[in-house]
Amino acid sequence: MASIMTNSAALTALQSLNATQKSLDTTQSRISTGYRVSQASDNAAYWSIATTMRSDNQAMSTVSDSLGLGASKVDTAYTGMSSAITTINAIQQKLTASYGQTDAAKEKTQVEIAALQAQLKGYADSATFSGTNMLSVNSGATATTAADVKVVSAFNRTSAGAVSISTIDVNVESIKLYEAGTAATSKGILDANRLGVSGAETATASAPTLGAAAAATDTYSVASLAIFSGTTAASDSQISQMMTVVDAALKDMTTAATKLGAAKSSIDLQKTFTQSLMDSIDRGVGQLVDADMNKESTRLQALQVQQQLGVQALSIANGSSQSILSLFRG
Repeated sequence: MASIMTNSAALTALQSLNATQKSLDTTQSRISTGYRVSQASDNAAYWSIATTMRSDNQAMSTVSDSLGLGASKVDTAYTGMSSAITTINAIQQKLTASYGQTDAAKEKTQVEIAALQAQLKGYADSATFSGTNMLSVNSGATATTAADVKVVSAFNRTSAGAVSISTIDVNVESIKLYEAGTAATSKGILDANRLGVSGAETATASAPTLGAAAAATDTYSVASLAIFSGTTAASDSQISQMMTVVDAALKDMTTAATKLGAAKSSIDLQKTFTQSLMDSIDRGVGQLVDADMNKESTRLQALQVQQQLGVQALSIANGSSQSILSLFRG
């Protein structure tokens, strides 16, 4: 039936052209944004997953920065500890050389030992990074132990969506060299009182009487021991005890340096893992929402041809109504 009121062919052609235009708009949007899913309306599930994972990746980027900061703190402490170990070895050498010397020689050696002790304190005080010092500590008037240094190492999300933070903890109490806190139960490795007979730390100080024979209760601190004071030189038995104390402190410092090295290694490994994890998440999100540009380019060309054909089909359908006029020509 020929009708001038309803052009079915034109309506069909128009619907086809509209569908082609919609597909063309979608394809052009994917090409311009680079995303197959750029908003929730494109695919709600994929968009939600991608948005959450991108948020997690941003958090992990902050974790990576924190690991870098933590590595620098630990590295600074290790550098200070390494220098202190070298210096305490020099003190041990001076004590060994002073054994059996005259009082005058011991007086001169004491000047060198005092300079080395000041150097030890300087190393510890200078080992500060971003306000954190693990070697020269002041725990304050109430804390009994030095607070751990916590390095944020991971951002975790459970299957239920709950988030949490993991940390790598550095036990400062076991590596500190000096403790200025008044309530601390134990001093640092270098300023702690140690028994001369064993080198073990003790809470009870018993200052030796220089020049006398060494007593079993005599205590020494690496930070303050002296082989000459005033006009009196230490006896050889007392120097022997000082050597025992210095050797015990050296062993503790070596253990502390090992702990710092292990912490640095853990931080470096975690930083590498975090970066790899971020890359994996980026790839996973890309597989969900990124557009295949090869596919979209091919589709764009096909849709452009379809659009041109649709326009031509609509033009033909609209032109078919003109043929009705021929029925009324004389």
